Amino acid sequence: MTSNAPDTEDMTDAPAGSPRIYTAALAIIGNEILSGRTQDANLAHLAKTLNAWGVEMREARVVPDIEAEIVAAVNAMRARYDYVFTTGGIGPTHDDITADSIAAAFGVPVVEHPDAIALLEAHYPPGGLTPARRRMARVPEGAGLIDNPISKAPGFRIANVFVLAGIPAVMRAQLEGARAFISGGRSVISATVSVLVGESRIAELLSATQDRFPDVDMGSYPFFRRAGLGTALVLRAREADRLEIAMAALTDALVAAGVEVHPGEIPD
Repeated sequence: MTSNAPDTEDMTDAPAGSPRIYTAALAIIGNEILSGRTQDANLAHLAKTLNAWGVEMREARVVPDIEAEIVAAVNAMRARYDYVFTTGGIGPTHDDITADSIAAAFGVPVVEHPDAIALLEAHYPPGGLTPARRRMARVPEGAGLIDNPISKAPGFRIANVFVLAGIPAVMRAQLEGARAFISGGRSVISATVSVLVGESRIAELLSATQDRFPDVDMGSYPFFRRAGLGTALVLRAREADRLEIAMAALTDALVAAGVEVHPGEIPD
């Protein structure tokens, strides 16, 4: 893989080769998210967990409880990314339509999974597996189950799509159950320095440093602390040595410009 960095002698070009990058996307399903009634608590956990597994979160969408919208979102993302996750819509009520929508996306029927029925029958008292609760055993034909040690109603996976609950505690448990089916590359590592100046003061300097290190992601995040207005500069890379070199170059450039550099985040 050839670096697309400018051909300038004094620039530090990216390495000629790079490791396989695994990518993921998330469809957050539910009218309650779009209405503001419920705040999503799953995206941050999913992104952090996947990064630790060597998978980079590239996209997240909030999708209403409308089958056509779910089908369109899932089909678009599963064609583009290694893994697609969905959260929400696999409960016992009429508006839990994720299983039906995923089946429609794959062009297969919805069936009751016998292992899911067995799990639910063992979980509820005799006669307690009502028609509403049986809905939680419905999956697209050919799907495999994802364990749910908390409330037993499983998630499921089909091809590269992983369908998880919206309840954060259950989602996190199911995500751990999906771990065995997810391959990853190198995790992204990060380093932060902070400066007590606004973004506009260091924007050109940061841009020039980014041009030198196209394989290191550089972001600036303004903040207000008791110490004053400032900017956190966060560098992210897969190679520890590249991160170290890029951070040293950025720090040197800031100091040369008369900007005092503070390691890490400046506390409130």
